[in-house]
Amino acid sequence: MTLLRKDGFLPRMKPLSTKRSTIVSVLDIGSSKTCCLIARLKPREASQVLPGRTHKIEILGFGHQRSRGIKSGCVVDLEGAEQSIRLAVDTAERMAGITVESLIVSVSSGRLTSEAFSADITLGGHPVVDGDIARVLRAGASHALASERSVVHSLPIGYTLDGDNRVLDPRGMLGEKLGVDMHVVTAENSPLRNIELCINRAHLSVEGVVATPYAAGLAALVDDEAQMGCACVDMGGGTTTLSVFMDGRFVFADAVAIGGNHVTMDLARGLSTRLDDAEKLKILQGSALGGSASEEDLISVPPIGEDERDIPNQITRSQLTRIIRPRVEETLELVRDRLNRSGFAGAVGKRVVLTGGASQLTGMSELARRILGRNVRIGRPMGIAGMPDLAKGPAFSASVGLLIYPQMAQLENFATGSASLPLRLTGTGGAISRLGNWLRESF
Repeated sequence: MTLLRKDGFLPRMKPLSTKRSTIVSVLDIGSSKTCCLIARLKPREASQVLPGRTHKIEILGFGHQRSRGIKSGCVVDLEGAEQSIRLAVDTAERMAGITVESLIVSVSSGRLTSEAFSADITLGGHPVVDGDIARVLRAGASHALASERSVVHSLPIGYTLDGDNRVLDPRGMLGEKLGVDMHVVTAENSPLRNIELCINRAHLSVEGVVATPYAAGLAALVDDEAQMGCACVDMGGGTTTLSVFMDGRFVFADAVAIGGNHVTMDLARGLSTRLDDAEKLKILQGSALGGSASEEDLISVPPIGEDERDIPNQITRSQLTRIIRPRVEETLELVRDRLNRSGFAGAVGKRVVLTGGASQLTGMSELARRILGRNVRIGRPMGIAGMPDLAKGPAFSASVGLLIYPQMAQLENFATGSASLPLRLTGTGGAISRLGNWLRESF
C-alpha cells in the first residue's frame, strides 16, 4: 500500500468495531525518541469518566529508542532513522508477543498547514445519510489540495442544514442543502515520503498518519477543556506543536521548528561540554526561572576533552538559567504569536495545557503562564492501562494519542469506495514475510 495517493488524500481507516477488540500498533517518530506501542482496544460502555472514549486501551507492548537520523521531525539520515524504528518495533513486539505488519504513524514535519473551509451539497429533500456527509466533507477538503501537499486530516467543525448552523449531527434529518464548516490539515509530500521509506525499509507499512499536535491534544486534554476551548502545546525535542480544540473538535494546528534539543545545544556551546553532559545538566540542574539561591549554588560542568586530568568547570546555577531561559522564552513567544494569529485566541480563553518532554523543565509552567498570559498546567496521557511507569509522563502524550485516534476515525469519513481502508494493523504473517525480504536483500 502506497501512502501518498494521486488524489492528494492520505489513506483513511474504517471506524473501530463496537463489538470486538482490535489490536492497534502505533509509531511516534520524534527528534529525541522513537516510540512504538502495541495495544488492545476493547469496546466499553458509555461512562462519565473520559466520555469521549469508545474503547478501553490496554498496553501490550512498549518499545522506545533514542532517535537517530531525525531532525525537527524530518528524516535526515535514512540508515539511522531505519535502525531506530527497527529497534523500537522489535522491543514492543517481543513484549507483546505479536508481530507488527503496519502502523499508525505521527507526523510533525512537512510544514503542517491548518485551514478552515466551507462547502455544501444539494440533498433533494431526502434524509441525510453517511454518503451525503462523506460527499460534503470531501468537497470541502478538495479546496485544500495543492501541488506536492497531501490532506492529513479533514474534520467537520459544524454542519448547516438549509441555513441552520446549530446542527451537531445531521444524519436522518431532512433538508434541501447540507453544508459543513471544516478544518483541513495538510503536509508537504517530501517529508511524508521519506518517513514512509524508512518504515518500508524495516519491512513495515504505514496504515495511517496522524498530525502530532492532534495526537498530543487527544491524550493530554480532558473533555471539559476540549469542549470549552483549550490550546495544547506539545514541546518535543526538535519541534513545538500547537493544537486548538473547541466544542470538542480539533480546529487548528501549527508547529515551530524549535524544541528541547535546541536548549541542549545552547548549553553545550555556552559551557563547552558534550551534548550528553549538557542534556544531563538541563534535566537535573536546569530551570527556566532563576531562584534566590542561584548565585550561590555551584555546578560542575564536565569538559569536552577525554583527559581525566582535566578539571571540571564550575558555574553558578544562575549562569545555567541565563543560557536556558532565552531559548525557552523564544519558543513560548512564537507559540503565543501563532495562537494570536490563528483567530482562536479568544476561543481558548485562559486555558493552555503544556505537554511533551521539554515541558518537564523546572519552572516551565510558571514562565509559560507569564508569557502566554493564561492559566497553564502540565498535561499527561490519561486513561491507559498497562503503561510502564517511565512512559506515564508528558513525553509520551503524542504516542498515547495515536492509540486514541482510531476511536475518532469515523469523524474523517470523506474518503469513498476503495479509498477507505480497513483497520488492519497487526498480523501473524509479518515475521515470515520480513525474513523473506531480508534473504532477498542479503543474498
